[in-house]
Amino acid sequence: MIAELLGAVRRRAQGGDALWRREERTALAFESGRLKSATTTEEAGVNLRVVKDGRVGVAGTTAADTATDGLLDRALASAALGEALNLTFPPPSPLPHVPTFSDGAANASLAALIGVGQELVARLNRDGCQLNVAIEREVSETEIANTAGAAGGYRATGVGVGVDLTRIAGDDVLMVYDQYVGAALPSAADLDALVRSVTTRLELALTVVEPPEGALPVIFTPAGLAAILLPLEQALSGKAVLQGVSPLGGKTGERVFDERFSLTDDPLAAGRAGSRPCDDEAVPSSPLRLVEEGVVRQFVYDLETAARAGTTSTGHGRRGIFGKPGIAYTNLLVGTNGQPATDAWQPGGGLAAGLRNGLIVEDLIGVGQGNVIGGTFSHPVALAYRVERGEITGRVKDAAVAGNVYELLKRIGGFGSDGRWLGTRFAPSLLLEGVSVARR
Repeated sequence: MIAELLGAVRRRAQGGDALWRREERTALAFESGRLKSATTTEEAGVNLRVVKDGRVGVAGTTAADTATDGLLDRALASAALGEALNLTFPPPSPLPHVPTFSDGAANASLAALIGVGQELVARLNRDGCQLNVAIEREVSETEIANTAGAAGGYRATGVGVGVDLTRIAGDDVLMVYDQYVGAALPSAADLDALVRSVTTRLELALTVVEPPEGALPVIFTPAGLAAILLPLEQALSGKAVLQGVSPLGGKTGERVFDERFSLTDDPLAAGRAGSRPCDDEAVPSSPLRLVEEGVVRQFVYDLETAARAGTTSTGHGRRGIFGKPGIAYTNLLVGTNGQPATDAWQPGGGLAAGLRNGLIVEDLIGVGQGNVIGGTFSHPVALAYRVERGEITGRVKDAAVAGNVYELLKRIGGFGSDGRWLGTRFAPSLLLEGVSVARR
């Protein structure tokens, strides 16, 4: 359908590109240790973008029998009201090879997926706790092409397994969560690591201690790093630079962070859920060094933001069936080569041993709210442990942490030995000095 569609675009417009994607999702939910639901959904559709008289229009459809001319008519009508933009589509280019598809994941039966959930339920059920397990398997096929002759296509699989354990004792609510995400089904070792992680965190949290106060060293685990990394993700977007709201805009080539800190977006990481040989605009994928040894190197762009900025796309265009493409990261790696550590289940990755008084943050409340891009954060803790004389003494309640990401990352106290993948992000624990800790 794409070839026919683009042929019509060439006759009626100056250029265009199209994406076809089919996705099948199977989702299972275990609540209180029992299978509650199992559903399968499928969606396929086409997204078309055209340039007509220097203006850009977009249309999409999930209707299998939609006529090519009808979809093109809608895209041209959109262009008549669209923004003026000198959009250039990429020419043909070889695509890199990256494993994105697992036969085992794609062909796994419903019974096999249920078996994964049942195993986790059997191993993690605890008296006085509510156990929920969520499993999702996605199988997708993507094709992209444009009127300049570029084309790409790939199949992908993604599997997510999430576990949350909740314990309510009076007014004390304890929640422990962890997950596995990858292109393949979790191996026995992956399930062992998930069980060990949840069990360890739960046992450490059963003892409640008083929180510390003051400007203290705080260890942010891979799960707890969301509040630290989210401002950087927003600030390193080419769109934020164009809008003039990025604190990192104009600082390319400057050392802004600790020289040991690096951040890379790698769409070619083998077997990861965010990997692909090209983006949704047919731009070939390649690893992008965003921050290298503390120096800001590059920002991420799709075709539109690159055109407005007078630069080239970095291959970070992402689009759905409806709406125009936007910027999206693939696999973010913090300061490492992406190889999981053997002790990824230990909170703090060994950094606690060097602290006389501090905190380990696993989860925060309200991340993503407020002026995130500015880097200032202030969040109550959802799960955090106190460290005293090099030992984790228990879980703290009614505490909050605050600071500024851009200042804290100038003086990193250490990197943990617990580097791990969490969703589409790889990171070890980070020890940050001078975080404000207060009782609530």
